[in-house]
Amino acid sequence: MTSLASNKQARRRGIVFAILIAIMLLLMAFSGNPYLREVQRGFQYALTPFQQGIASAADSVAGVVTAIGEIDGLRTDNNALRAENERLDNENARLRALKQENDALTALLQLQGGFDHETVAARVTGRETLETRRVVTIDKGTDDGLAMGDVVVVQGGALAGKITDIGPTFAKVTLISDSTSTVVGKLLNSGATGDIVGQAGGVLVMRNVDAAVEIATDEEVFTAGLELAGGIRSPYPPGLVIGSVVDVERDLNDVVQTAYLAPAANLDSFELVLVITDYEGGLPPVDEQAVPCGEGGTVPDGEVPCYTPPPTPKATDRP
Repeated sequence: MTSLASNKQARRRGIVFAILIAIMLLLMAFSGNPYLREVQRGFQYALTPFQQGIASAADSVAGVVTAIGEIDGLRTDNNALRAENERLDNENARLRALKQENDALTALLQLQGGFDHETVAARVTGRETLETRRVVTIDKGTDDGLAMGDVVVVQGGALAGKITDIGPTFAKVTLISDSTSTVVGKLLNSGATGDIVGQAGGVLVMRNVDAAVEIATDEEVFTAGLELAGGIRSPYPPGLVIGSVVDVERDLNDVVQTAYLAPAANLDSFELVLVITDYEGGLPPVDEQAVPCGEGGTVPDGEVPCYTPPPTPKATDRP
């Protein structure tokens, strides 16, 4: 059976081959016949739309392939442009930060040049900001001439705080917004004084202001810099801006009132400070302390050469 099937297939191939050979011979024999050429042209005319369609389809395919290649190239270019844009954004951000730092440093140096006190510039290296705790660490210490109790100001000459801990190369500054801080402030318009203390959230509270004093909103408050008998001076020099009044709390039945202040400086974000090194507050050294007037002894040179002690009440005999 397999042999017969193979013979039939071979016979069919031979017949088809012979027919093709015959057609080729006929076409070669009659290629010069005008009727045959007309038939050929007719077939050609009939097949032209199909040829155009095939050519158009080939062009479309080629166009799609080209478009895919161009899209790939555009995607690559877009990724490169996006990377370059991100680099430029980062560079611009870095330049803006440098400009801000340069502006702050320029302003601080201008303040230092026109300040009435000797100062040392320092940079904030650490910040402790809790609900009631406001402390910053700066990069200067005793090696740079700083000492415990030195007063610290920021841009614009605004009071920031004072040094409460120090080492050779660092110092910790307790800010006036700290709950343990107390500064005697003076109102600009009336000259009335009050105790300014820090409060949770960084708000400053000015207490014990005479109730008879009219306090205006936005009125500025400065350090009072009080000096007492015996040469005792305020820990803060006079005239440093502390803040401005934002609200006043009055009690008609009380002899004092309370004002709420907004700090003159943003105490949560400054990076550069000036430390005042030539002001000594508190009790002066023993050899510079004033003596009671009229008691003799060496009277030191200073703002308070001597003082008059308050009278001592005389004891009375009981009946």
